[in-house]
Amino acid sequence: MKILQINASTRGPESQSLSVAENLIEKLKASSGVSVDTMDLFDGSMPAFDANAVGAKMALFTGAEATSEQKATWATVEEVFNRFASADVYVVNTPLWNNGIPYVLKQLIDLVTQPGWAFGFDPENGYSGLLTGKRAFIVHASGVYYEGISPNFGSDFATPYLDDWFKFIGVTEVEHIHVAPTVVNADYPTTKAKAITKAEAAAGAAVAA
Repeated sequence: MKILQINASTRGPESQSLSVAENLIEKLKASSGVSVDTMDLFDGSMPAFDANAVGAKMALFTGAEATSEQKATWATVEEVFNRFASADVYVVNTPLWNNGIPYVLKQLIDLVTQPGWAFGFDPENGYSGLLTGKRAFIVHASGVYYEGISPNFGSDFATPYLDDWFKFIGVTEVEHIHVAPTVVNADYPTTKAKAITKAEAAAGAAVAA
């Protein structure tokens, strides 16, 4: 089993989402024959899905000849996709930023979600995911928002968005683990510790299932 760990946090060892994700991975590694590929989305290595990438994509669609720059860019995009597609299990950790996901996680999604690679399309039946037979675990961390809190304290568009995206590309088994709240509370240290303990228990249950 190959695990792709996708870290969308900037906080290193201080990241609650990363801590819970690494705890989850350790539980998964209890099985034999497990390897882990770690993708740190903030390390600057991901190519931009820019004009050259779009030009190469459109050249493929229309049968036109791509420029040398477009071909070079498309090769880097394909390299990212191949790395992503080679995994059997995805473990994503992400903070909740402005009610959604960090821009680098959206960048990865835009790179790998390509027709013929991640999904197919039929004029009569619509879209179909091509990355089947895989599973995803997503660890979400939020400083303030948590399920059931007043709308005045924000919203969570990240959970349904990532759930829909994984299922769109064919990954139908998706587990969400939430670490929240981790910042704003009258009893901050105790509440943060409880949130992490609860999330790690949920991660353990998801792995056992």
